[in-house]
Amino acid sequence: MTNRRRILVIEDDAAIRRAVVDALKVSGFEVDQADRGELGWELAQRGEADLILLDLVLPRGDGWSVLRRLRGSHSTVPIIIMTACGREADRVDGLREGADDYVVKPFSVKELLARIEAVLRRSPQRPMVVSTIEYRFGTIDFERREILIDGGTREDLSEREATLLQYLVQHRDRAISRDELLQNVWRLKPNGISTRTIDMHIARLREKLGDTGSEPVVVLTVRGKGYMFQGNP
Repeated sequence: MTNRRRILVIEDDAAIRRAVVDALKVSGFEVDQADRGELGWELAQRGEADLILLDLVLPRGDGWSVLRRLRGSHSTVPIIIMTACGREADRVDGLREGADDYVVKPFSVKELLARIEAVLRRSPQRPMVVSTIEYRFGTIDFERREILIDGGTREDLSEREATLLQYLVQHRDRAISRDELLQNVWRLKPNGISTRTIDMHIARLREKLGDTGSEPVVVLTVRGKGYMFQGNP
């Protein structure tokens, strides 16, 4: 494997972490590392990792917490769990919580690299993690599902509104078609379905974002293409 993708290794066992980090660097990856859950979460939410290797038993914030918080913030970064918990129930729980794969300790470096390659091949275009973002009129906090407008106004987001806005932000500066939004936010196949509900959600988002001028400047309408989040032009 020759690439410059970035892997985040969250593992408290120094010997295992060192062996994994060394193998990843030799294979051409850039690597970040954390030895506790709290630091792992801080590094993960920056959105720089293309894949995360996550131990489940960690000091100061376990791996389950990191996994749930990432998936709760709508992050789709690939996650491979590394753990000594090899019971079928544990593997199933990990996958149900949003992990992409599961490797049981002790494992060979060769097996781990093969799993990383397979997961990255299945997920080449995962969008980055976005937890909070500043934009023209304030701050969007996806964890709390709220918009803080400069001046002190707070607007709550429904789960659907937060998912829609997150998708637009993750693909900012690119026009997103209504069909793409139906497929990736509503999980529906377009096939002639009315997109009026998307337009209504966009209108509500603009109100909550304070993007209420005669010409929207945050969520733009791109004629013939769809919608685009511009943020801070």
